[in-house]
Amino acid sequence: MEKETIEIVKLVEDIKKDILKTRVKILSDANKELIYLYFRIGKVISENKKYGSNFINTLSASLKIDFPNATGFSPRNLARMRKFYDTYRDLSNLPMPLAKLPWSFNCLLLDKIEDIAKRIWYAKECLNNGWSYIVLKHQIDFQLYERQADNSVKHNNFTNNLPNIQGELAIDMMKDPYIFEIAGLSKKYSEEEVERAIIEKIKTILLELGKGFSFVGNQYRISTPNKDYYIDLLFYHLVLNCFVVVELKNTDFDPSYIGQLQFYVTAVDETVKRESDNPTIGLLLCKDKDKYSVDWSLKSSNAPIGVTSYQIAEFLPSEEEINKYLK
Repeated sequence: MEKETIEIVKLVEDIKKDILKTRVKILSDANKELIYLYFRIGKVISENKKYGSNFINTLSASLKIDFPNATGFSPRNLARMRKFYDTYRDLSNLPMPLAKLPWSFNCLLLDKIEDIAKRIWYAKECLNNGWSYIVLKHQIDFQLYERQADNSVKHNNFTNNLPNIQGELAIDMMKDPYIFEIAGLSKKYSEEEVERAIIEKIKTILLELGKGFSFVGNQYRISTPNKDYYIDLLFYHLVLNCFVVVELKNTDFDPSYIGQLQFYVTAVDETVKRESDNPTIGLLLCKDKDKYSVDWSLKSSNAPIGVTSYQIAEFLPSEEEINKYLK
């Protein structure tokens, strides 16, 4: 009887999962159909622009009468549909990432981003990371594309010290600079103050670090038989399947920092890393850096290390928006 009960419970759970999956697909399909509807409406409006605002106002009034429970047919929104069509009319198909985004997200991208390729990049990131509207706006305002999409500005030796796929993922994960949104720091803050503030605002920091980072601890102790060492911040990356050692410096880059971080990366590999984990990665965050000093230092390191700068900002998304992103 117990075995039968377990099987029934499993069957019930499988059905629940199927229902949830189907609901998500229905919502996704419904959203795509709405986006394509707006595209077609925008096409009609654009092709009849000779009538000016009179056509839009007449159309809006008529649609509101015939579809009183529907929203989105205001003159302003109809004008947005025309802009939406005019923007993508020359493409053979509307890019799927945009078709999957809600209408308000598409309007935000249209208003904020001029380059189509950049819009598609933000749309993909939004879908992959489950961003809300507020988080998407926040990422655009803080120029995430410029800080993360351009791999040519990232200083690291990942391709030399990691397997191809992990190296590429590690590079894609990096940003330069990182922008940590921490209010209340003095202008001349210490490394300890930044670290303490990061721990207090860890949810905000995880939002900036990106999807996949899981916080392990700060001042994480690594011990030899004769001495203890303390890592500023230790994370585990769920996509890269490896530990990430983060060292914070409130000064400009110094080549000696690479040797220290390399030691910590090796220490984590020797004492914490499991057989199933990929090699540990080091991430050095400095106030500023000189390209040549960083590149020359990285060439002599056999540990996978990335070097980037960071800034402190005081704008914070709400706790509710951060929680939505992290779920």
